[in-house]
Amino acid sequence: MAKFKHYDYNQMSMVVINYLEQIQPGTFEFALHYLISEKLDLSAFHKPYKNDAEGRPAYDPAILLKIILFAYSKGITSSREIQWCCETNIIFKALSCDTVPHFTTIAHFVSSRAQAIEALFEQVLLICDQQGLLGHELFAIDGCKMSSNASKE
Repeated sequence: MAKFKHYDYNQMSMVVINYLEQIQPGTFEFALHYLISEKLDLSAFHKPYKNDAEGRPAYDPAILLKIILFAYSKGITSSREIQWCCETNIIFKALSCDTVPHFTTIAHFVSSRAQAIEALFEQVLLICDQQGLLGHELFAIDGCKMSSNASKE
C-alpha cells in the first residue's frame, strides 16, 4: 500500500503575515483600501471623538469603514459576523491591521453615522465620475434601477 505524508486540517499554525501584501492590486479590497486611505475625506467621521486629552484610544474610522464596507460587499451585514470575520479571515485581518472591533462597536458606528456615510457615498460617486466609470444613463443601487441625470450641463 502507498505511503503518504501525514496531514491534518484540524491544526493551528503560526504564520508570519504582512497584511499589506494580502491586499492584492486589482481586487475589490485593494480598491476599497486605496479609496478610504488616499481619496476620501473622512473628517466627518472624526468629529464625534472627544478623546484627545483623556479616554481610551478609539478605532480609526478608516479601519471600521474598510471592514464594514468589505463585509457588506460579501453580503455580511451582521456586526457579530463581521467581528468573527476580523478574527478568522485573512482579508479582514489585513484591512483591519489585525484589530478586532467588538460587534457593539461596529453596530454603533453604522447606526450613529448615517449622515457621514451618506456624504461618503457622494464622494465615491464623484470619484467614479472623475474616473469615467459612470455612464450617465442608468444608475442602480441594490438592484433598484432609476434613470439618472448626472449631466454636467
